[in-house]
Amino acid sequence: MLQHLYVSLGEMQVKREDEITHNPLSKPEVDVPQTPAEILYQSMLPNLPQYMIALLKILLAAAPTSKAKTDSINILADVLPEEMPTTVLQSMKLGIDVNRHKEIIVKAISGLLLLLLKHFKLNHIYQFEFMSQHLVFANCIPLVLKFCNQNIASYVAAKNSIPVIDFPLCVIGEQQELTAENLEAGDRQEFCWRNLFSCINLLRILNKLTKWKHSRTMMLVVFKSAPILKRALRVKHAMLQLYVLKLLKMQTKYLGRQWRKSNMKTMSAIYQKVRHRLNDDWAYGNDMDARPWDFQAEECALRACVDQFNNRRYINNGCSDTDYLPVDNCIISVLGDDFELPEDFKEHVDEWVEQEVMSVEIDWSQVLQSR
Repeated sequence: MLQHLYVSLGEMQVKREDEITHNPLSKPEVDVPQTPAEILYQSMLPNLPQYMIALLKILLAAAPTSKAKTDSINILADVLPEEMPTTVLQSMKLGIDVNRHKEIIVKAISGLLLLLLKHFKLNHIYQFEFMSQHLVFANCIPLVLKFCNQNIASYVAAKNSIPVIDFPLCVIGEQQELTAENLEAGDRQEFCWRNLFSCINLLRILNKLTKWKHSRTMMLVVFKSAPILKRALRVKHAMLQLYVLKLLKMQTKYLGRQWRKSNMKTMSAIYQKVRHRLNDDWAYGNDMDARPWDFQAEECALRACVDQFNNRRYINNGCSDTDYLPVDNCIISVLGDDFELPEDFKEHVDEWVEQEVMSVEIDWSQVLQSR
């Protein structure tokens, strides 16, 4: 049975890291392939926490549920004209442009974060965990829940577009004149694919951050995400409902027996649409197992493993301990290396020669005998 058991790539990479840690000499790490994801991670590693905070700040400023604050990032500088509109038609067009600009920002940032998480997870599991931890530290989980705490059905059905000046009609054929009737007509589609794409991306990011992490799942419970996610099920889209049900499934064990009893329709939907494992206890988990005993220790242990991985691969040049680094004992090669002298030494080199060389008596006969 064990030979048919599925073992994920992440589990194999974690096992390999444990072997390198315990046997640094007999099982060293081979050359790391310089894939595009590896090169990107190496360049992002020194400032990755700042990058995550900056992206989440922009996402917060573009969220429809966020209120305007004086210290928030100005994301409308590229949209607002120098002179404010004077007619009703211009005001309507500007309002649509502002909402469309925010939707595009949310779509771009959610897609970017999801792609980074997916490629880092495929490249190495600890790269994915490093980015995930800093997203959690930057309050990504409550931010996504705040984004979802709105009328998702109306957000998905919003029509902040003007078909007359949209691509490709703006460059093909005869240009139509922009009128109030064209603005009010809007798009003929039943939903805005851009907003639906953003919602699915954010739910997938939330799922990746909390999957198999008990402490982060408890954050979903503490932030009362169950009613927020249940409201999102009103959107009749299969993929969006799938990721909502996945998020509900992972916290069902912690919500208590009474919640499971009063939400049997949701439980049935989870059972029908979400994939299960043989030893899955999401529907009948013991209340004793749901108590947060070692959740903080679990997060600290993961962070220690990630820091050890980054130090070994990117700071100590592939060696888990500096004591195992090779030492050059050949005097010829050491003297032949280029060595940059500090500026203060160059300024006082004459004094150093006088004190350390000229004023010291050397018995050359004794030196020659020792040779």
